[in-house]
Amino acid sequence: MTLSRHVISAISTVEVGARYLRPVGRNSFRGHHGSGPIETAYVVETSTGAIGWGLPLGPGDPGALIGRPVSSLIDPARGVTDPAALFLDYPLHDLAARILDVPVHVMLGATGSPQVRAYSGGIYFDDLDSGLAALRENLAQDRAFGFRDFKLKLGRGYRWMPAQEGLERDIEVTRLTRELYPEAEILVDPNDGYSVNDLTTYLAAVDDCRLYWLEECFPERVEDLEFLREHLATLPTRPLVADGEFDPDVDKIIRLGQAGLIDVALMDVVGHGLTAWRRTMPSLPMKASPHAWGLPLKTLYAAHLAAGLGNIDIIEGVPGHTVGTVDDGYTLADGLLTLADRPGFGIDLAR
Repeated sequence: MTLSRHVISAISTVEVGARYLRPVGRNSFRGHHGSGPIETAYVVETSTGAIGWGLPLGPGDPGALIGRPVSSLIDPARGVTDPAALFLDYPLHDLAARILDVPVHVMLGATGSPQVRAYSGGIYFDDLDSGLAALRENLAQDRAFGFRDFKLKLGRGYRWMPAQEGLERDIEVTRLTRELYPEAEILVDPNDGYSVNDLTTYLAAVDDCRLYWLEECFPERVEDLEFLREHLATLPTRPLVADGEFDPDVDKIIRLGQAGLIDVALMDVVGHGLTAWRRTMPSLPMKASPHAWGLPLKTLYAAHLAAGLGNIDIIEGVPGHTVGTVDDGYTLADGLLTLADRPGFGIDLAR
């Protein structure tokens, strides 16, 4: 069935959100993250009864799209084509793929595997409130949920502890995680809360912990990244450098990748947008792993990007469940998220 036969007849909103496995604590600069946010999603309906839905990229004018053929708003081969409709990037991709009766990742090209490696992004500073026992419990809970790899938040000395004590705790948490889970990939993320000196001291103390990547250790200053590249070359194992999550200048991130200073681009899966990722990925000079923290729904979006476009080795998992939807058919087991073989994103609203 072609998209031109479908005309936008209604656009409405619905609340969806997250219920984390546990309340999530602090990171280097922000306080407690709570039990999960609630967000507004858009539902797009057509004259033939087709429905697609998803998170918006930002504000827009739904009224301007009523009466428009779906084919005038999105090209299945490229993404959203009308700038006025770009705020509905994800709802329109869901709608188009449902009309075509294919999963979104198939519409994107099915370049990658429908089984996508996912790490837990939910290990925050809960030790500051409940001691290291809380970190042990959190790691065990996320492993029981299906994750096998973990991202650890670092930077306790940036705001919450004296600098030296905070750095020592970061080291202690890293070594504890490696001791408990010798086969896990460990990713670390100070949220720009480290100086270059902090990072080199930290790396010297965990040089036998086999880190998978370093994420947003400090702001993207070329001279600091050049120093880091040279320093990493001296280590027993070289972790990847991942950056580009926080308020990214995408062109700059690409240039840093071309210079060999960043190995993984992290632009947010919703903040950057699916159409933009489709445009960016083919010419990206490094790997990608779209930032997905906040909602488990964003993890599923990132999984479709990985399975559809390729060039993504691992995605950020949010330990928890999506509020406002019914069973979506996705499974997480042994660290692999398997996409549902359903049209669109395969997720239905609870209505």
